[in-house]
Amino acid sequence: MTRYALRLASLAAALGLWQVLTAADVDLWLRFSQFPTVTDVAHAFAGRVAGPDYWTDLTDSLTRILTGFLLAAVLGVAAGVLVARSRLAEDLLGPVLEVVRPVPAIALVPVAILLFPSNEQGIVFITCTAAFFPVLVSTRHAVRALSPVWEEAVRTMGGGRGRILASVVLPGALPGIFGGLSVGIGVSWICVISAEMISGEYGVGYRTWQDYTVVDYPGVFVGMVTIGVLGWLTSTAVELLGRRLTRWLPRTSYVPAPRSTRRARGTTAPAPARPASAPEVAHDQLV
Repeated sequence: MTRYALRLASLAAALGLWQVLTAADVDLWLRFSQFPTVTDVAHAFAGRVAGPDYWTDLTDSLTRILTGFLLAAVLGVAAGVLVARSRLAEDLLGPVLEVVRPVPAIALVPVAILLFPSNEQGIVFITCTAAFFPVLVSTRHAVRALSPVWEEAVRTMGGGRGRILASVVLPGALPGIFGGLSVGIGVSWICVISAEMISGEYGVGYRTWQDYTVVDYPGVFVGMVTIGVLGWLTSTAVELLGRRLTRWLPRTSYVPAPRSTRRARGTTAPAPARPASAPEVAHDQLV
């Protein structure tokens, strides 16, 4: 409860500072006089929530982000495992992927407009591309980092490639995969909002850009707050799912030791017992 109270206090302090700087029209170097106050944004937000357009934009953006992200998750994991496990796939796909990977996904907007018959499909394509490469790279590195002892143990017990993939490769690479998914969902939000601003019809990004063109700055901040909350909720959902699927991993948290139990200087503390590592846990479960 103390941690949650501290987080709420931090957020309240940030909002309070925003309100003071904008209400007082502070113009030192940054021009806070151009910003709407927190109360202005709150009133605009209440007006938007009461209308149907806000929920239509919210539904459209969520549909685009979830469709593109799920496609990127499936394709990224499959391509990452394939490239990491097959030399032929690495030779055929690796050069193409490495050439395309540095290209920002938002730079593919003209390609999407020319390639797809509708803007909706183009936005999903951009969202998928944005999340695909973080998932691909994380999966590839996670699979290559697996200990060969696991695979040898499965082969010794008569397991084939399918058994190795299901019992060793995918479970062992899950922590790395969800690391890529956490990065991918954030990048997806950045790109889907940008794509909606450029070529969208409805959506949070489209509405935010329209508010900017008509100089409705409280409406712009309503869109920004909405994007932030949606991004936080989706990234939290990915993290919770990852923790659920990798609950066999040892969890660590910082807990300061009481002063009475701290050792004096010059004494040597006994080495703590080494917790079971992920390979050991997986091997014990396999046996």
